[in-house]
Amino acid sequence: VEVVTGTMWLKAQETLCRIVDLAEEENVVFTLENLNLPVDHPGVPFGRAEDTLALVSSIDHPRLRLNLDLYHAQIGEGNLIELCRRSLSWIGEIQVADVPGRFEPGTGEVNWKGIAKALSDMGYSGPIGMEAWASGDADAALAAFREAFTL
Repeated sequence: VEVVTGTMWLKAQETLCRIVDLAEEENVVFTLENLNLPVDHPGVPFGRAEDTLALVSSIDHPRLRLNLDLYHAQIGEGNLIELCRRSLSWIGEIQVADVPGRFEPGTGEVNWKGIAKALSDMGYSGPIGMEAWASGDADAALAAFREAFTL
């Protein structure tokens, strides 16, 4: 999809309101994840972090949060710390993987220690998950993730 139309936005909001109703009934929280369009998900509507943030914040309900995937955001948008700052009120989870390659922190271009410190300074205390491939040994990849996010 090249352009997300107003009709598509309205339908997405309507659908998310129905999801919020289900979340209320089941006492759960749903998260909406951003994707990247240039590499992994070309043509997906509402894929950019800015779009998912706009949708989640427009619903503004505690049972609908943003699953902020920083791997996808780095590829598609960059400026991760500012994105986290703008998204903070609506984040339900943060996912990380380094760019390029979708490997563990420390294998690519992202300054994960800087992001971890910024998140801490912002007061973020929610879950941070690694959604990545191990570049080698799986235990070493997990250790690298822990090291990057231990302040």
